[in-house]
Amino acid sequence: MTNISFFIENGGPILWIIIVMGIIGAFVYLERALYLHRSRIDVDDFLQGIFNSMSRGNVAEAKLLCEETVGPVARLTLMAITTLSRSPESIENTLKDVAAGEIARMERRLSVVSLIAHVTPMLGILGTIIGILKSLIAMQAEAPMVQTGDITPGLIYGCITTIAGLVVAIPCYIGFQLLVLKIDRLVLDIRYCVTELINFQCKFQNESPAFLAEQKEEEIDASAKTHDAEETGEK
Repeated sequence: MTNISFFIENGGPILWIIIVMGIIGAFVYLERALYLHRSRIDVDDFLQGIFNSMSRGNVAEAKLLCEETVGPVARLTLMAITTLSRSPESIENTLKDVAAGEIARMERRLSVVSLIAHVTPMLGILGTIIGILKSLIAMQAEAPMVQTGDITPGLIYGCITTIAGLVVAIPCYIGFQLLVLKIDRLVLDIRYCVTELINFQCKFQNESPAFLAEQKEEEIDASAKTHDAEETGEK
């Protein structure tokens, strides 16, 4: 406890800035790590369950399974189910747009951890330069009778800020790389999911034309109702 109070008393304002940035970095890392962990599912088992439900004509069950499952793969699959009546090119473009949005969602606030990992060492170096400058000013003021006690406060200040900067930067950098690794794995799952959904959509359109026609009629009716509602609201 005494050592901690010594560091805090001699670290100055730069130490407090580094501490605050470290707390922010830890909070962002834990939030992102938990989000990415929950987003990871067994893609093969999930898609197999969806395809089985769709093959039996149980679209409601497939949609319910997507809604009850968290993660980008489930949201992509739900979008594919709701757009089955469209052309393969249209579905592929839609899924790619949704996939890009999911990737952006996964990378949200990731730059904060990277920024902290890069900035805190520079803050530590800044503290070191300020500490050396303090020591030089003290030496100049007390010359030629310079005592050890005149220069050590500045050197201690510089060492404390440098240590604090590295103590925060190293875990943040490691945490950033771990998050990138998790995101890369999820991106592979998303790409695999898009490919499988497009293949299933082509097969399903050939085997179930009656269902697709019915779904297309439902989409047209829903669009017409929405249009009528908008016109009524304008009036």
